[in-house]
Amino acid sequence: MGQGWAGGGNVGEVAKDPDKRGKKEGRPQVRVFSWVSLSPDFWSDRTPLHEAAYQGRLLHLRNLIAQGFHVDTLSLDRVSPLHEACLGSHYACAKFLLDSGANVEAVSTDSATPLFNSCSSGSAACVRLMLQHGASTHTPYQLVSPLHEAAKKGHRECLELLLSYGAHIDMELQVGGTPLYSACTAQTAACVRALLCSGADVRIGCGQDSPLHAAVRSGGADVVDLLLDFGADGCCRNAEGKTPLDLSLPNSTVRETLQKKGPCSLSQLCRLGIRRSLGRSRLHRASGLFLPHSIKDFLLYQ
Repeated sequence: MGQGWAGGGNVGEVAKDPDKRGKKEGRPQVRVFSWVSLSPDFWSDRTPLHEAAYQGRLLHLRNLIAQGFHVDTLSLDRVSPLHEACLGSHYACAKFLLDSGANVEAVSTDSATPLFNSCSSGSAACVRLMLQHGASTHTPYQLVSPLHEAAKKGHRECLELLLSYGAHIDMELQVGGTPLYSACTAQTAACVRALLCSGADVRIGCGQDSPLHAAVRSGGADVVDLLLDFGADGCCRNAEGKTPLDLSLPNSTVRETLQKKGPCSLSQLCRLGIRRSLGRSRLHRASGLFLPHSIKDFLLYQ
């Protein structure tokens, strides 16, 4: 037996909803709430529990749970209150839900997890909280991943947290390619640099399309210059047989950047060779090598 939503409403209770769009002006917007089940596998429309979590209303959230709302009540698209708290960057609400037994690995119909939503909102605190509660950085789905979302949105701190917990830096999605490819497409230079410094393969993008192709297509000259500095091949061809230069616009800053970049110097070739020999898992050990600080900084792009 379920109970009505908080406030004493019944099935068919009408509530004003200022968030809805597409209705005629001057006419009050409505939303019909379903009964809320005490069972975690019950599907309902967005409930007061979801609203409280998204708006960061911790006291109201506590009261709703105390009244018998299940902490993992799902909406029709399988969104949980924890999803909403993370999307709203509400750390205190997310922590309360987890402490109350919320499923940290809940997956919505569009393959999003609370960790994914934390990366989407850019809340490093929520990302750390999800990871501390055992959220997986890996996803079995080929549509979205937390690391790609952080890279695409330019949330560098979230990205670095994921990498520190073992996220696969070169995981290639069917549509979005690698995290580096996503960051280049979105022109999030800080995340591009963070990924490259952490050992992302500058050659792997989306199929035959390299990160450099993506950066040129997006028009980010600073990102193009960064990729070239980390050894990107300016002559590589994509599935259409196009080089990055072929994709650049005439008289653009991107084309100038590509054209002025000559062959790699001997020191640059040595740096790239040493970094590839060390491999991503051992890059951090370069700082412990018995070498002058200037050389170690050079190897680590510092």
